[in-house]
Amino acid sequence: SANVVVNGSTVNLGLWDTAGQEDYNRLRPLSYRGADVFILAFSLISKASYENVSKKWIPELKHYAPGVPIVLVGTKLDLRDDKQFFIDHPGAVPISTAQVKIFQLVHTFPETLFRYYSFSCCLDFYYLQLSDPHPSSPFFFPICKGEELRKLIGSPAYIECSSKTQQNVKAVFDAAIRVVLQPPKQKKKKSKAQKACSIL
Repeated sequence: SANVVVNGSTVNLGLWDTAGQEDYNRLRPLSYRGADVFILAFSLISKASYENVSKKWIPELKHYAPGVPIVLVGTKLDLRDDKQFFIDHPGAVPISTAQVKIFQLVHTFPETLFRYYSFSCCLDFYYLQLSDPHPSSPFFFPICKGEELRKLIGSPAYIECSSKTQQNVKAVFDAAIRVVLQPPKQKKKKSKAQKACSIL
């Protein structure tokens, strides 16, 4: 544990790092008791890690620690600007805004040519995705996918960070502390007369 100062308040921060393997499924929940906040991390280059957030971890946390806030974190942010990573893993190819808008894209790497299949664009990050990538192929999730997941699980904050470069690492813990010190206000439920009607 360590004493840290956030917004003028001194907080004693105690961290518990739990194992995710199935062998620890029965023991892991014992560490959840008394937690003020959870930091739930997924790898920005792992689809399985991303999907496990909603499929595995959220159900487990809601079962054993209902009501405890969760800060969502995307890790390995340093790879977003790592040119060598994209060369070694062509399943996630960065492309420019202009190329997307004019719908003309031919991106080449040494000795390899990729045809345009589909694109996803969010905020300032755009990626070319192979139509049927191998399940184990890395896919670099853009910011909007993290935001979508944050909203899906009801997390008050989403932060991307890199332990390698230390980018935003402090911001992760600051966000977790703020969530406890200043919990987000609950939205008032609309009356029946005010409820919106959507037809699908």
